[in-house]
Amino acid sequence: MEGYIHSIETLGLVDGPGIRVVIFMQGCPLRCLFCHNPDTWIPEQNHKMTSEELVNFLLKYHNYFGEDGGVTFSGGEPLFQPTFLLETLKLCKKAGIHTALDTSGVGKELIEEILDYTDLVILDIKAIDEEGYQKMTGLSMNSFNSFLELCKKKNKKMWLRQVVVPGKNDSMEYMKNLKKFIKKIPNVEKIELLPYHTKGVMKYKELGIPYRLENVSEMDKKKCEEYLEYLKKEVKEY
Repeated sequence: MEGYIHSIETLGLVDGPGIRVVIFMQGCPLRCLFCHNPDTWIPEQNHKMTSEELVNFLLKYHNYFGEDGGVTFSGGEPLFQPTFLLETLKLCKKAGIHTALDTSGVGKELIEEILDYTDLVILDIKAIDEEGYQKMTGLSMNSFNSFLELCKKKNKKMWLRQVVVPGKNDSMEYMKNLKKFIKKIPNVEKIELLPYHTKGVMKYKELGIPYRLENVSEMDKKKCEEYLEYLKKEVKEY
């Protein structure tokens, strides 16, 4: 089985526990306002690899993983290549590699089986209601909701991530609603608030794609930290 890989980060420290290899997969159905990797949107681009080739590459770094590390599949949206992802996950588990899935939860095929071979779900929260989700991503929230309910059903360990964008979701009112949203998820190990940045703007210019947040400044990191402390106090982390 072959898949398309955008890039690979070795010895990553932020996309899951321990030291990890992060596989950024090609393709994504969402068009998030704050996306800084528009070069991942088109599915059949960049490097083509088989599942076996990818796992053999991962095994070169196996000694660095220790007890906590492993591989994280990110993107783009890894669920956009479900058959390739599932086969690679199976090979990873056979090789004793801890697996994490950094996802927006947008996929329609093989989701339940993919989760069976996933140790940790890093779920990207784009918005917490249908109207906000459509404005932020261009799609309905239905797939996200279905994915989240399946994660609850399977009692998957989860990290939650939310990009905070000035003028969009940077208010205390939003944080209070986010708190209520998170408290309904029983298996959360960690919450992350990621401050919006403009590092990907040049990619839009190079690709000839209009950048829809052109006049939005970067999110204040200190304010983000304050909001995170609020959430940590209000939401029990397991």
